[in-house]
Amino acid sequence: MGEGKKPSKKSGPARLFEPITLRGLTVRNRIWLPPMDTYSALARDGKPTPFHYQHYVSRAMGGFGMVIVEATAVASEGRISPCDLGLWDDAQMDAWRWIVSDAKKTGAALAVQLNHAGRKGSTGCFSLGFQGASVPREFGGWQTV
Repeated sequence: MGEGKKPSKKSGPARLFEPITLRGLTVRNRIWLPPMDTYSALARDGKPTPFHYQHYVSRAMGGFGMVIVEATAVASEGRISPCDLGLWDDAQMDAWRWIVSDAKKTGAALAVQLNHAGRKGSTGCFSLGFQGASVPREFGGWQTV
């Protein structure tokens, strides 16, 4: 067996509430919001909406140490659905600034789950009832990979 230090039995709050530093980023606690796909970029341009602002900033205000943003596409044709968030152009990055700025003011860290759906992509929006269905190109669909 390897020789190591025994874990300390300190009193007080659990380590869950202690800050943690990872590669130079200090997160205020170890309670993190995992990514949850909302399929709510209803303009189909990949930009966050007021819904996303409320969703992420309110969780940051609620005390999460880190808020991990839902699956965010790195390419338009790689989205899980047309209602996914995206980061494939500068306009989308600019649209995130208000959310990131206000979430950071709360003391929370933000992260993003980058995504490319590959052959599992759908041209249908789950939140609009297109469960796995393909949408014709004339209605905003695209050729899935």
